[in-house]
Amino acid sequence: MSEENNPEVGGIAVDRLRSLVERIEHLEEEKAAIASDIRDIFAEAKSAGFDVKIMRAVIKLRKMNAADRDEQELLLETYRRALDI
Repeated sequence: MSEENNPEVGGIAVDRLRSLVERIEHLEEEKAAIASDIRDIFAEAKSAGFDVKIMRAVIKLRKMNAADRDEQELLLETYRRALDI
């Protein structure tokens, strides 16, 4: 029996599986394109004289809520004092 005549193989809904895999592949392609766009923007920022490493750190901080950010800053300061830096 061919796959078209049998919507299940080994208990797996073939059409549903194919649909899910194709959607994931499409999103992976979009993700790669977006990652490329982000790299281009960082290259633009670098050529404009911005420190890309610091920009990445700022973006990471902006994603955090205030309490998590405050806790991280407190721990960082504690570790700096402990290491005399």
